[in-house]
Amino acid sequence: MSKIIHLDQLDLNQSYSYADYLTWQIKEAVELIKGKIMVMSPAPNVRHQDISSNLMRYLLVYFKHKKCRVYAAPFDVRLYDRKKSILKNQEIQTVVQPDLCVICQPEEKLDKQGCNGAPDWIIEILSKGNSKREIHIKYELYQESGVTEYWLVFPEHQTIHQFVLNAQQKYELKQMYANDDMAVPHLFPELEMSVNEIFDTWADD
Repeated sequence: MSKIIHLDQLDLNQSYSYADYLTWQIKEAVELIKGKIMVMSPAPNVRHQDISSNLMRYLLVYFKHKKCRVYAAPFDVRLYDRKKSILKNQEIQTVVQPDLCVICQPEEKLDKQGCNGAPDWIIEILSKGNSKREIHIKYELYQESGVTEYWLVFPEHQTIHQFVLNAQQKYELKQMYANDDMAVPHLFPELEMSVNEIFDTWADD
């Protein structure tokens, strides 16, 4: 089999596994969603990066002496139905790169390749190129795989939507944060983050 070094060598209509994904040496950033290749948006802009950095500062300080680990993209997260046990690479058909994720079972889910299974908390920062994916496709994906808490960050409106799995393992919109609010994770109620500080960015509007 020839080495895959260009995206155009791949059939976007074909289904692939994480084992296939690991062999690719392409420059483009891609994710696998249930076997299908999803080309990621170009490099995030300054506003996106500022927001991610602001959130990361809060998380790194809060989790410094705690068991949970924090990771920022690019970082591979392999997902599958929560009812299934850990799968082998050739059985896994979904790998995503969330903007930020928190993993509180590092000894069970972390390996040299990234995270094998659902993180406890995922934060996605929307951009024009990825809004549909994050709002629709990944919402369903994270719910199905058992990501307990999922935040959607809207830079344009400077708001945060907080989703938490309920007793039926379905997402409920727990809170929407904006302006002078303090954003508080459901999983970590001692962590309070100023929304104004999260959206404090060097980039012009």
